Amino acid sequence: MDERSDRAPHVTIEVDDVLRVTGWNRRAERVFGVAADEAVGRLLEELVPVAGETEGWTRRLAADSEEPEVLRIDRPAGELYFAAWWEATRDGEGRVARATLHGHDITAREREFRRRGVDSTMLAALLDNLDIVVCSIDKQGNFASQRGKALRTVGLSPDQFVGQNYFDLFGDIEACEATRRAMNGEAQVAVPSEVYGVHWLSWTLPLQDKDLSVISVSLDVSETKRNELELRAKLELIERQQQVIRELSTPIIEVWDGVLTLPIVGLIDTVRTAEIMDNLLQAVTSTRAKFAILDLTGVEVVDTGTASHLIGMIQAIRLLGAEGVLTGIHPLIAQTIVSLGVDLSRVPVFGKLRDALTHCITRLGRPSRPRT
Repeated sequence: MDERSDRAPHVTIEVDDVLRVTGWNRRAERVFGVAADEAVGRLLEELVPVAGETEGWTRRLAADSEEPEVLRIDRPAGELYFAAWWEATRDGEGRVARATLHGHDITAREREFRRRGVDSTMLAALLDNLDIVVCSIDKQGNFASQRGKALRTVGLSPDQFVGQNYFDLFGDIEACEATRRAMNGEAQVAVPSEVYGVHWLSWTLPLQDKDLSVISVSLDVSETKRNELELRAKLELIERQQQVIRELSTPIIEVWDGVLTLPIVGLIDTVRTAEIMDNLLQAVTSTRAKFAILDLTGVEVVDTGTASHLIGMIQAIRLLGAEGVLTGIHPLIAQTIVSLGVDLSRVPVFGKLRDALTHCITRLGRPSRPRT
């Protein structure tokens, strides 16, 4: 091997008629990790084995190559992609007397190419199967590409808007300002919008590219939006029903002119007691009632906190200029009130609603004390 071949920027390997190495340049040493003095005299198939082939070089070096061929070479350090071409020298009888092999290590380029191929396959699968639209926009705000299954949902074709200005077409939608910010370098995440009657969530990301400004991925969330609206409507209906149930469970009845009665039924806790107090005090104010009868016949158990609220309700009624009356107290409730040490000496208490109503009507008929 001459000096020029030895210093060539590409791999140069010379072999004899049985493919035994006779020349091995410096680039071959670096690429295959074998020194020239170790390589010379060994078979090419042993030093540069073509993956999956036992006599790959024998077949190939029988004739000159017309163009480079990319081969996968097995090495202890890992596979190597080798772009090779060769030329054979024949004797007077036309048999191959020797051959010269040239090539480049293209492992990094091939892996990048294959990675991009995988990425392209993955992207194509996403675009074909998910309800998304992926667009790219150039520095002038014009569409550079437009793909995705969701285009069919709105009756559009791939790349239908390519060359048209995004802001001219969609300048009035909510996501327009987000796109402007993305073009200024600020990523926009999950921006909602409604276009062509479809609800979208869009992610618009700035690009470091000489031609393109941003890429936008828009997901069709119409079904999710419909489910959200249906759920919200159901929750609102449930809240209205609960309000009706609360009103029916604690009805405030004006049984006599100036006399209100509030029959309480079922389990009452602190929250419900607070609601009852609020409604009752408003009713006392609006009707200008003089008496408010709390009928606890339908209540068997209250906790100490609720009992305190009931007593506070009687006191609040008194502050409004009316008189609170208790009736139908269950023995367990009486024990709770006693355990609290509450003084009910100033609160009229009756066993039955009829007795409480008689008391109130009698008091209403009593003439007021003359002023001094």
